[in-house]
Amino acid sequence: MMNESSISKIQDSALAEISKTNNTAELENLRVVYLGKKGSFTALMKELGSLDADQKKIFGAKINIVKEKIIDAFEKRLIILKTQESEKRYASEKIDISLPVRSYITPAENGSPHPITATSKELEKIFSSMGFTIADGPEVETDYYDFQALNMPLTHPARDMQDTLYTNSGNVMRTQTSAVQARFLEKMKPPFRIVCAGRCFRCERIDAFHSHTFYQMEGMLVDKNVTVGHLLYFMKTLLKEIYGTEQKIRLRPGFFPFVEPGFELDIWYSDRWVELLPCGLVHPELFNCAGLNPNEWQGFAFGLGLSRLAMTRYQVPLLRYLDDSDLRFIKQFPRTLPK
Repeated sequence: MMNESSISKIQDSALAEISKTNNTAELENLRVVYLGKKGSFTALMKELGSLDADQKKIFGAKINIVKEKIIDAFEKRLIILKTQESEKRYASEKIDISLPVRSYITPAENGSPHPITATSKELEKIFSSMGFTIADGPEVETDYYDFQALNMPLTHPARDMQDTLYTNSGNVMRTQTSAVQARFLEKMKPPFRIVCAGRCFRCERIDAFHSHTFYQMEGMLVDKNVTVGHLLYFMKTLLKEIYGTEQKIRLRPGFFPFVEPGFELDIWYSDRWVELLPCGLVHPELFNCAGLNPNEWQGFAFGLGLSRLAMTRYQVPLLRYLDDSDLRFIKQFPRTLPK
């Protein structure tokens, strides 16, 4: 006969058995015993039909409360058991990648950072210590950011010196990392300092110091009351840090549409002057294009020849050696990046 004691007994029994299940299969069998078509609660509901209306209301409510408690206990236990089974499966399927290679396989050799990579990482460290943010931009650039936003409209003759590769859509393989400057002038509020290293492309005649593909590191500082003196200070600090000693340099006038005045900074290398670092004060037109007031903000910019710097630093005689896939060349250099 149905009473509160019999209902409580089913609840206590079910909860105790649920807590002791060891896997999802056991839990499913137990669910059928209590909640299945021939389970305990189905039997209670059949018995409920023989009671009068008042008793049906009282015991029906109690049965539903107990049933909800048991369903909730099943669901919580199922989550726990599934998690345990997944962890066991993952542990059994885990591959030990630390196992030594088989004897018939030649052990892999540790690689060496490329001279350009090592130089770039060290430069980023130096500039970061001077408050510069490391920026980045696309190699496939729009004509606007590669030329027009840098004060080189469609008819500007300076474009001829940087003739390069174009895509069918009219985009250009960037000729200089200066395009990153144009992008950051638009989206960053001054004052700011950024540097960006990357690959560039131009129609260049290949010789000891030139190639159609090369690497630059572009930098820009925008603030108030910026002068050529600030530019020289940062450039001298950079070269002293990268070479370890003061370097013999010279600054001569140079034309670049996006700086005014513009300079060529040369370094004395192998008994001759080598062009290394075009630089200058940011042209007011760049500030106008970015919606900034050139009477309020000034800045300097530079385009460091990363490939040439790597050449002079590691005593590489020809630029093309840096692009060749000759492992004998790479293995000559340190196996770790500069710290």
